[in-house]
Formats: sequence, C-alpha cells, structure tokens
Amino acid sequence: MNAMTDITADLRRLRGRGARSNASGRYEKHARVLADDGWAGEDELPPLRTEVKTDTARTIISRNSSPDISFEQSINPYRGCEHGCIYCFARPTHAYLGLSPGADFESRLFAKPNAAELLARELSKPGYVPKLIAIGTNTDPYQPIEKQMRIMREVLQVLHDFRHPVGIVTKSALVLRDLDVLAPMAELNLVKVALSVTTLKRDLARSMEPRAATPGRRLAAIRGLREAGVPVGVMFAPVIPALNDEELEGVLAAAAEAGAASAGYVLLRLPLEIKELFREWLEENEPGRAAHVLSLIRQMRGGKDYDAAWHQRMKGAGPYAQMIARRFHLAARRYGLDAPSKALDLSKFRRPARSGEQLALL
Repeated sequence: MNAMTDITADLRRLRGRGARSNASGRYEKHARVLADDGWAGEDELPPLRTEVKTDTARTIISRNSSPDISFEQSINPYRGCEHGCIYCFARPTHAYLGLSPGADFESRLFAKPNAAELLARELSKPGYVPKLIAIGTNTDPYQPIEKQMRIMREVLQVLHDFRHPVGIVTKSALVLRDLDVLAPMAELNLVKVALSVTTLKRDLARSMEPRAATPGRRLAAIRGLREAGVPVGVMFAPVIPALNDEELEGVLAAAAEAGAASAGYVLLRLPLEIKELFREWLEENEPGRAAHVLSLIRQMRGGKDYDAAWHQRMKGAGPYAQMIARRFHLAARRYGLDAPSKALDLSKFRRPARSGEQLALL
C-alpha cells in the first residue's frame, strides 16, 4: 500500500491482470497509453503492484432512482477492484479520479476506512427511513484487500446493530469469514447474498476475472452460506454471447446443487471505455471468437455496442436476447430457482444507544 506511482509503459507488467492497456481517462487533457514498442528487451520486470489510498468520503450511502434497479440505496467500501474482471461496468468511474479505467482500475484502489463510522452517523439521523441497502453492486466488497482492511466487516456490524436489511453481491469466498454476523442477521430476515458465477471453466475465469475466487470456491461459498442459514442465490452475470452463454444451464444447475435458492442474470454491458478494453481482451484471449461475440452483442443492442435504455440495458433486445431470456427462465424453473424472493424485514430497524447517551425509561 505504497504511494501511487505511474505505471511503466511495458505490457509485461500486466500479467495476472484483466486489462491489456491503461489509456488515460476520458476527462484528461493529454492521452496516455500503455504500449510495447519492442525495445524493452527480455529482462523480467516485476508485476504491477496493487496500491491503496484513503478515500476521504463524507457520506457513505449512495442513492439512485433508476427504474430498472431493485434498490434505492447502496454502499461501496472501495473504489476500483483488484479482481480485475475485464467486463466490469464500474471501470469507467475511475476516469472521475483522473485515472485509467484499464490497469489503474484494478491496481490503484481507494478504500473508505471510515465507512462504518459514516454509516452509523447516517442511520442515526432522525429523518432516516430504512430501505434495503445493496453492497457489491459496483465494486466487490470482498475483494482481496478486504482481508486486511476489514471495512466490509465493520459495515456489516453496524447494519447488524441497527437491525438494517442488506443485500450483498460478491465473487469472493471471503464472505464466509463473516458468517458470525451474517447468520444472526439471517435469523432476523435482514440479509441475503448472491454469488456471481460467470463460468465453471477455471481457465476462462482466470483470464476473464484474474483475481476473483475460482468457480469451485464460489460454489463452496454458496454451500457454506446455505448451511449457515443465510439466504443465498446465484447471479449468472454477465452473459456474454458465444463465450459463456452456453454454460447458462450448467451454472444454474451447479449453484442449485450447492444450495442456491434464487437466480438472476445480466447481459454484458459495454459503456464508455469498457468497449475498447473488452475488445482488446477478446482479441488476445479469444481471437477466433472475437468478431462473432461482438457481432452478437450488437444484434442485442440495436446495432450498437451498448444501449443504455431503461429495462433494456440489463437484458438486451432482439431474437438472441429473447432466446437467452427463455433459456434462463426454463432453467431457473427446472432447478427450483424461480421462487419469488422474500422481502427483507424493515420493521426491526432501531437506533442503538450510543456511548454516553441515557437509556430511555421503560
């Protein structure tokens, strides 16, 4: 966790990372790209190190009014994500920090160590009305640096103390570390968790999501959560045509066997810089499929690489999108993953007495 340093212009430093470039963010005056001009020689260079800075946040709950999202409130303990998923739709947000959505996004991270304190303060405000808080909808709260920083655990403890409902999405088996908090919350119907499983193929996962848990460990996390009584589902997201869509039924079957009780899916999204980052990754890792994959994406996006229209951005449109939707619903029904999700309990919300406060008389 050293001070931020510029990334050397040598592609060999990106081994073990998802992005294959590090172009400047769209708001920068000067363009900067990571390139190999052939003059670097054959000497081994150290891999790109993950560096972390403190995000001096003043609030922690983000709010949205999107009509196609099931939550209005969310928390992101970290900005950037070391998992390095090449398709991550949060990558363009690093441009707001003057950094690249490419390699910077997965190696230059920002942590919010005061997240729990901010959350307790916001939940304690007299006018606060409890609504589900979603965590993991932007960057993964259980990415590798959470093992040491434990910000997500502290946030969970605050939510537990306030009896506040939370929905969690992650690709990490580290979620099992917090079963001692999650299980009691589950008994009060205050939590649900979804594991994102994009493929059962280890090689594809390692290439596409280089620092996320293996598919087997994600399924083991589903099993561990279910055994502890924590409601758990699976997200097959993103669906990438001609790359992982053939695994849809297999992923749902494996997740159901592990103990998942619900399922969802989201079509690959390629807004802003992600379009070029994903194309670069495809051409290097799946050169024989690249043109076909991109062609099918455009077929589901009205001829464009991306369509941000409400209710279409998640599922797409056209015959191929309709076929994926049909397959998903049939598979979800076959494996018992189509039951309506039980709403979490908002009625138990409380503001615990803080140190120095006089307890109310009964």
